[in-house]
Amino acid sequence: MDLSKYFWSITEQDRCAVVICNTEHKIIYMNPAAISRYAKSGGAKLVGKSIFECHNTKSQEKIKKVIAWFNESTENNIVYTYHNEKENKDVYMVALRDESKKLIGYYEKHEYRNIEREKPFDK
Repeated sequence: MDLSKYFWSITEQDRCAVVICNTEHKIIYMNPAAISRYAKSGGAKLVGKSIFECHNTKSQEKIKKVIAWFNESTENNIVYTYHNEKENKDVYMVALRDESKKLIGYYEKHEYRNIEREKPFDK
């Protein structure tokens, strides 16, 4: 069963920014939340560019260290990178692997700590 359309739909609906990079650090996908969030930096025009164009030297070095760690073992797949106080969220980097467990890319995962303000579904 081809699950690609389902995975695509999951990221398209996510309220958190999803930016996927390949192992050459090129941005290959941005979901609508990411396009909106990074609009001042170019939004959808960032697709195809290096993630390093969007990060300072310190962040670039951290990304390189995490990718090296991902490459050390197929068990190394997610790492906590920092807490963003302003937005009250934890940020992680996540390895993306193919069926053979080879590293094919990565993305940054955001987990907000804010209490949900939407009303629960009650029908």
